[in-house]
Amino acid sequence: MTRTSRRRALQACLAHLLLGAAASAPAQPAASGAPAAAGIPDLPAELKTSLPQARLIGRGRLKFWGFEVYDARLWAPAGFAPARYGAFTLALELAYLRDFKALDIAERSLKEMRRSQLIGDDQAAQWGAEMLRVLPDVRRGDRLTGLHRPDEGAAFWVNGQASGEIRNAEFSRLFFGIWLSPKTSELPLRAALLGESRE
Repeated sequence: MTRTSRRRALQACLAHLLLGAAASAPAQPAASGAPAAAGIPDLPAELKTSLPQARLIGRGRLKFWGFEVYDARLWAPAGFAPARYGAFTLALELAYLRDFKALDIAERSLKEMRRSQLIGDDQAAQWGAEMLRVLPDVRRGDRLTGLHRPDEGAAFWVNGQASGEIRNAEFSRLFFGIWLSPKTSELPLRAALLGESRE
């Protein structure tokens, strides 16, 4: 195998594992209510209107074979209950540390969503097309924010700019379940996002 083909194989593997099947290295969860000076970040600008009452629930970093993939932060209002995450308006923020194609993100998302529930091929094709409509290729340094609205669907921002909505409540519940469902492939990252990490 040539150096170029090895590099391409590694890139494909990383893209395939973007949203799961990787070993997470969760960061310390942030304590809610602490001042910004203590290291608690401010609410992203795009959420100050859409979810102004949100607080940081937790954060973590996804890694694979030593490669840093993205940093994730979960924002939700007071009273958020992890066991009923789908019933709460909440936001997930991903800060990418590597480049990925939108198609790889969409395909991996569907695979992870299918861990929680059976999704027919026609439905998967429809949701895949919807994700390609609202999610662009991402480069290192890009920030993607997704807002889950129970009974409505999901809204997305890229680097603080609105990129579109997917108005399907079931899609939204399963999409955010990639990180928050007990059936996620990334339980350590889930624990960090929910503020349950003990590391």
